[in-house]
Order: sequence, then C-alpha cells, then structure tokens
Amino acid sequence: MTETTQTQTTPDDAFRPYTPRSPEYRAAVEALRGLRQDLFHDAFAYRPLPPKSVEGSRSGRLSGRMRGYAAWSRHIVVAGAGVVAMLAALANNDGGAAWPLCGLFALVPVLVTLVRPVAAFWLSFVATTAAAVVGSYWSAWPWAPGSFLSHLTVLTVVAIRTRPRTAAWMWLVTAAYAFVAQTGFGWNHYGGDTAAMLVVSALALLAVTVWHTRRDAEQEVTARLTETAHERSRRTLLEERTTIARELHDVVAHHMSVVAIQAEAAPYRVENPPPELEKAFATIRENAVAALTELRRVLGVVRAEDYEAPDAPQPTLADLDALLANVREAGLTVDKVVTGAERELPQGVELSAYRIVQEALSNTLRHAPGATARVELGYVLGGLGLRVVNGPGAHVPLRKPTHGAGHGITGMRERVAMLNGEMTAGETDDGGYEVTVFLPVPAAEEAA
Repeated sequence: MTETTQTQTTPDDAFRPYTPRSPEYRAAVEALRGLRQDLFHDAFAYRPLPPKSVEGSRSGRLSGRMRGYAAWSRHIVVAGAGVVAMLAALANNDGGAAWPLCGLFALVPVLVTLVRPVAAFWLSFVATTAAAVVGSYWSAWPWAPGSFLSHLTVLTVVAIRTRPRTAAWMWLVTAAYAFVAQTGFGWNHYGGDTAAMLVVSALALLAVTVWHTRRDAEQEVTARLTETAHERSRRTLLEERTTIARELHDVVAHHMSVVAIQAEAAPYRVENPPPELEKAFATIRENAVAALTELRRVLGVVRAEDYEAPDAPQPTLADLDALLANVREAGLTVDKVVTGAERELPQGVELSAYRIVQEALSNTLRHAPGATARVELGYVLGGLGLRVVNGPGAHVPLRKPTHGAGHGITGMRERVAMLNGEMTAGETDDGGYEVTVFLPVPAAEEAA
C-alpha cells in the first residue's frame, strides 16, 4: 500500500497569497515600471527628428532655398549647441593627445539626440566619464566644461522629444550618477559642478515641462473648438433641413387638400355625370386623401411640439416687395431689378428664392451695416436667376466669419441643392459680398 501524505495548511498560509499590497508598494512598482518603459524599453529605437512644417507659419512666407533651411531649423539649432559644447571642451583642454577625443565626447551625444534620443541620454554618461578620465579634469569631476554643456543639451532635447515623466526620470538618474561619481570615485578630485548641473538641469527640464503642458492644452482646446464648430454646423444644417421640410409640408399639404376638395366637388358641377366620371373623381379624391395622410405622417415628425402651421400661405416672389420695404425701414438701402418676362413659378421654387433673398439681406444688415444692396431677378428659359450683392459697410468693415458664423449660407445651399440648382457665394473686389443662384424649372412643371 502507498501512504498518502497530506500537508495541512494553516489559515494564515491559506490567505497569504491574497494579502493586499500596501499603497507604497504599488506606487514603487508603478514607478519602476515607468522608469523601465521610459528609459530602458526600446532605448536604442530609431526615431529621427522630422523636418519642421513651414505651412501656416511665418516661415511659410519664405521662398526657395530659405524655406528649405527653415524646415531644418531645429536640426541646425541642435547641431549648433553640440558645436558649442565641443568648443568648450577643446578650449579647456591642455592640448595633449586626448584633445580631439574630448571634443568628440561632447559633440557626439548631442548629435545622436536627432536620431536616437533615449540612447543619447545613456551615451552622454559614457562620454562624460570618458572625457573626465581621458582629459584629466581633476578640478571638475565628473562634469568637464564641455561635458556639462553637452549633457545639459542632451537632457533638454530628449525632454522636448519625449514627455514630462521622462524628463523627471532623467533628472533623477543624473542625480544618482553624480552622487555615485562624487562619493565612490571622487578621490583625489577637487570640487565639482554637480550642484550646478542639478540646479540648471532642473530649471531647464521644468521649462520644457511647462512648454509641454501648454502645447497639450492648446492642442486640446483647438480640437474641442474644431469639434464644436463641426457639431454646430451639423446642427444648423439639420435645423435648416427641418425648416425646409416644414415649409414643403405646408405647401404640398395645401395643394393636396385643394385637389381632394376639387375632386369631391367636380361631379356636382356636371349635370347627370356618367358613372365612369364619378368613379374617376372618387378615385382621385381617395388617392389625394391617402397621399395627404401619408405626407402628414412622414413629414409631420419634423414639426416641433410647439410648432403651429401658418394660417397664411407660404411667401412667394409676389411678397418680395413687402420684404424689401421692411428691410428699407431697418436702414438698408436696397434696389430691385427684374429682367425677363415675369411669370408664376412652382411654389417650391418661389419659396426658396424668397428665403434666399431674405437670408442674404439679413446677413447684410448683420455684417455690413450702412451698406447698399441690390437684388436682381432674372426670368430665363428653364429657370430663375437670382443675385444679391452688397457693398462694404459704411460704418464698420465687413467682418470675417467667426466660429458659428456662415450658417445662413449653409441654409441657402441646402435649398438650392434640394432643387438641383447652382449657387456661388463670396467677396467681391470692392470688399462687399455676392450671392448668385440659379434655380432650374423643368418645362413640365412650368406647364402645370
């Protein structure tokens, strides 16, 4: 027989794997994880500094070769800082055999920041130590003059190219390196620039962190403004489509009601109408009522709860003179010019033309007070031409649209697109504004 040995587990052993970690322990683990991610993970990854974009900046006004130089301005600045560090290293060397090496030890880490920023940080420690040993800088261990400028430049460039947390880790690692170098290997060395390095680098990294924070805030604000403007434009577009649908609903419902009433009354206007005629009119009335019911069911959903259908018919071009009179009373000088033979157009076309003129004149009152306006109507074969133009304001200049402006133009375009028309809008040569519209009218609709 085989004896089975069972290991008894005490209550403490059973619950030991589930003992919660202290907040300090979790904070330390999280900090070490951040250190590994920022300074050790993919430390030698190839990340070249891209050229600077000159579009939309002051450099965009440059041309030719100068514009190309502006795109590489950041690289030139970093390389120039490396050259300054190299000259400082050469100027403080005794001119021995190690003279060129000390210059390279100061220059190379700065140049490496352009392609491998984190690797340049670690390379800077190696170069600093090598320059101090080879150059015999006994009075400035471990920071030789050239190494001081080189490492400070590396810290600043890498902080700009990474993020604030990486800057904090680099400063702590620099402090640890200086402490170990001063205490463990600082025998026979006099003084040092460790305190100056820590203070100056802290100020530089703090300035970079503030710059990062401000840039991120500006980007977030810009993104939110763009999103808000897009949503506002989209909401305005939907509201304008809703308004158009309401007006069309009122227009079509009126005409369908007239058709139903006339179809019901037509048999009584004919003495002894044949049964076929009565049946035809009854069918017309039934279809008209069904279409009206379906129209109200579908388009009625766009009405707001407090929306009331107008008692009077929707405005047409016949009401344009009254609109111009109201605008003149508001202080706008406006002229009306009609070319071609005036004729009655489909009500949807006349309604859209009326609303376009109304919105264009309202924009003139808002954005160009004191200006004069001109409304031109051209009745041509196949449609209606419409032009509303105003000069610049007499009291204030025509303002550029801000966020949320220009929604009247959006409504005009929706009405024109609904009728398969064409529209252009823009500033004139004298600083005014012009809206030109063509609304096509098929021959079949004009005949009807």
